Amino acid sequence: MKRVCITLLLIAMAAFGASFEDDLVKLSEAENFAQKEDAIKELSSGYKNDERLPFVFSQMLSGNLYKSAQNSLVYQDKSDIVDILSGKKLEIDESEISKITINNRLRTILRSELAAVNLVSQDAKIRLNAAKELLSNVEEKDYALLYELLAKEDNKKIKEILNESLSVLDAKFKSGGEQQKAINALGDSLSPIALQTLNELNDIEGISYKKEITASIKKIENAKRFYSVLETLYFGLSAGSILLLAAMGLAITFGVMKVINMAHGELIMIGAYTTYTIQQIMPNFIEYSVIIAIPIAFLVSALVGILIERLVLRHLYSRPLEALLATFGISLILQQLVRTIYSPLNKEVKTPEWMSGSFEINSIFSLTYNRFYIIIFTLLVFAFALFILKKTSLGLKVRAVSQNRSMAQAMGIKTSFVDALTFGIGAGIAGVAGVALSQLTNVGPNLGQAYIVDSFMVVVFGGVGNLWGTLIGAFTLGEVNKIIEPLSGAVLAKVIILVIVILFIRKHPRGLFPQKGRDAED
Repeated sequence: MKRVCITLLLIAMAAFGASFEDDLVKLSEAENFAQKEDAIKELSSGYKNDERLPFVFSQMLSGNLYKSAQNSLVYQDKSDIVDILSGKKLEIDESEISKITINNRLRTILRSELAAVNLVSQDAKIRLNAAKELLSNVEEKDYALLYELLAKEDNKKIKEILNESLSVLDAKFKSGGEQQKAINALGDSLSPIALQTLNELNDIEGISYKKEITASIKKIENAKRFYSVLETLYFGLSAGSILLLAAMGLAITFGVMKVINMAHGELIMIGAYTTYTIQQIMPNFIEYSVIIAIPIAFLVSALVGILIERLVLRHLYSRPLEALLATFGISLILQQLVRTIYSPLNKEVKTPEWMSGSFEINSIFSLTYNRFYIIIFTLLVFAFALFILKKTSLGLKVRAVSQNRSMAQAMGIKTSFVDALTFGIGAGIAGVAGVALSQLTNVGPNLGQAYIVDSFMVVVFGGVGNLWGTLIGAFTLGEVNKIIEPLSGAVLAKVIILVIVILFIRKHPRGLFPQKGRDAED
């Protein structure tokens, strides 16, 4: 009797105790597409909550799943062959593995099963993406799945998407009050699927609730226009913050020394290349590279700025035209130096993960993290510069020199020291601007040239030497540019802004907030 019980136990274990690893072996041993289909469905039904299953399916779907001579499943990670279960690199040759081939039917099944598995994942982000995927391809057969998921789901955003999927189905396949309710509900949705569904229904002749369909479409279109305005304002803030960073250092140096520094764009470029260099030196610290680059870029650009001021500009303060030509020559030298060291090709600066992606407010409006962080960072740099100028002894001396240089010199202020330090601070802020720009565009020798003219426009428009004027001028021009750009194009928008600034300067030659003092009057 005891032997019989043991035999029955072994049979039960064989029948019900198969592990995930055992069923993966069935997939690797499958000899035809039908057997692979059975293995996929068996894995999906038995291990929906297993976190390893989505990875196996995604590798198979992308054609990167192989079996080894021992029938274990592996995948390729660049030049390495990795065991799919343990994640260990295997010391085997590519000739020892063979691809798990799939056809179109298996691809369809894999996508469906992968979506179903992801919809019950423990990770809310995975479930959210799967719910969006389901909404894009929802079919009448998905009713039961949607009801099942809604009963278990506790995430508000995911439930909204699942309910929208139900509304899409009800609007298409229900009738009477249920269809009317679904049509009205779709009017509160902003996803392209909701609008597409309503437009499809509107094209059907003789359909009921034509008035409700039209009202829902109009509601969505109005919401799209509203959020389009918000998006334009957000991009304008972003563009303004970049202009402010680029122009802030110029406002300080131009306001104190009255020197038109044509090498200012190259100081921005130096900050961007500093960020790139740090990432090359510390490839394992990409997440912290931008933060590390901020003080280093400030110091490097500040030192270059002080060298330019000490070696060249201090001899040319009374000759503004020669100073302009000299700084233009310096800009060419710096560009060529960068081409010699880094090559003329653009360099890509990697964006840290915490700056990637966007914060989704709804289906048609989201805020990109990199632009949001740059706006916040710009305001912090502005506050730092304002603190230096308004609350420190150096700032007091800078203001004294900018308002009346000869009187400040008579009072014992070392104007040459103030000039060098002021130019260094202005150049350092330009370097910090380069760090921010490296997160929005590729880094190249001509990076700064795109911002030098805009920076001068901001400084002149806001008032030479006035930081608050620079702030208001930068954000005003940034917003105006983004409002005009969709109507006229990028190039014509810049021309229009230039004309507006010229007309404004003719009326107010000293800008929005003119500087005060004897030197300023001159």
